[in-house]
Amino acid sequence: MAQAHQSEYIERTVQVRRVTKVVKGGRRFGFSALVVIGDGKGKAGYALGKANEVSEAIKKAKRAAQKSLKSYPTYHATIPHRVIGEFCSGMVLLRPMPPGSGIIACLPARAVIEALGVSDINIKALRSNNPVNIVKATLNGFSQLRTFEETAELRSKDVEQVNTSEY
Repeated sequence: MAQAHQSEYIERTVQVRRVTKVVKGGRRFGFSALVVIGDGKGKAGYALGKANEVSEAIKKAKRAAQKSLKSYPTYHATIPHRVIGEFCSGMVLLRPMPPGSGIIACLPARAVIEALGVSDINIKALRSNNPVNIVKATLNGFSQLRTFEETAELRSKDVEQVNTSEY
């Protein structure tokens, strides 16, 4: 049963790093893995796992990422509007694209997009190229998105008046 539950998620290992701890007897090596997980229907999460072996670090990160899954708004196969996501020095610009455009993004942002199930989007990483900051900034951008229904309610208008394509 647990096997079937894990296979329904899209899992992307974004980065595996060898980290070193200097102790009295020398150096101790360990590994750090950044994993993004999603259901392909608007839910995604990420986690950083640390262990003495690569496979253990990835397993830890996957378990933690499943616990951090959150739902984000999407519009057909793209996003409802343009938004800028920020985390520390990482900054990404998320732009909706017309159908058939595909995913135009750097590797860490691409992992998040594929996990969410979005297929037409343009993402530009602006400041940092640190994969952890890019993943967090991308998810921050997605958390700022509003659906057309939410926007219409805030403006006291009909959904048809708010829903204008900005491709």
